[in-house]
Amino acid sequence: MFNGRERDAASAVRSFFATCLAAVLFCVVAARSAEAHVKWFCAYDVAGQPRGLENVLCLDFELLLGVAVFWLFAGCLIEPTSLGDATIRVLDRITEGLRLHTELMMRAVCAFFFISIWAVGGILLTPELKTSSPLVGALQLAIAAGMLSRRTLPLSAVGMAILFGIGVRDYGVFHLADYPIFLGVAAYFALIGLNKDLFGIRPIDVMRYAAAVTLMWASIEKWAYPEWSFPLLIEHTGMTLGFDNEFYMRAAGMVEFTLAFALIWTPLIRRCAAAVLTGMFISACFEFGKIDTIGHSAIIAVLFAILADNKVLPRDRRAPWLAPVALCAALSLTLFVYYFGHAAIFKTSVL
Repeated sequence: MFNGRERDAASAVRSFFATCLAAVLFCVVAARSAEAHVKWFCAYDVAGQPRGLENVLCLDFELLLGVAVFWLFAGCLIEPTSLGDATIRVLDRITEGLRLHTELMMRAVCAFFFISIWAVGGILLTPELKTSSPLVGALQLAIAAGMLSRRTLPLSAVGMAILFGIGVRDYGVFHLADYPIFLGVAAYFALIGLNKDLFGIRPIDVMRYAAAVTLMWASIEKWAYPEWSFPLLIEHTGMTLGFDNEFYMRAAGMVEFTLAFALIWTPLIRRCAAAVLTGMFISACFEFGKIDTIGHSAIIAVLFAILADNKVLPRDRRAPWLAPVALCAALSLTLFVYYFGHAAIFKTSVL
């Protein structure tokens, strides 16, 4: 029989998981339309004037940031406790099979991705990046074939880097800043195939950092160009949960940025963030169909890999108070690079 302390601990664990499940379900419902990459479904103008920073940094934005900081800090306080340890053990049990076959999963999903965009035709890397070159299709098939053997993974990685370079040439560096995830996945395969790390950084961590940067950058777009997503929100009105479109896009951007930042933080925080993001992306696939499924298949695989990874490194030990500071610093830096980079390239204004 359990004593009173054990019953209380078990009750606390159940309560914590119920709260986490409710948070996951809310994020999935509230932000899934935002996870459908807007450039794949709506008109956009990368060179257009973004919303001025004075309009982005409004009261709603500050309130949402405060909520994000609170929950991130709370998660960091929970992680070193017995409740955090119990959560990690549960995640380890659930993801054990996936953890043992992460490389195989990545190779299979990426092979599916490149075969799929080859079959659709006219796609470089993502649905809005168009190409008419027959050589691109041949390269996509070669990349997929290279996934069959670990020895040929570095060649597939080179092919992915070439496709990314073609995208930069045809669409510009600012547009391709949406997709550093492809360079991260390419680096992962190259390092796995060569059985090396990157200056002490594991291949899966290189891929994780690239995923975090990709999603943090994409979240800025939701604040800079919320009007791009309005046609989707009009078509799928239930997804805004009754909020007006402007507030919804601010909230969706904050949710995405915070979860993306969490991917570079401590083990429990990043694994929980990966779980929520996976639910959001998979939910969007059901809502927006096969194009969204194909386009996001690679990042979903990366998120599964992060969710399953239970390696704890010395650099993962961080004081909880650092998380809010680092989140605000990352947000400020990303906003600065996005807006001032856009102004430098396209001659737009920041304010």
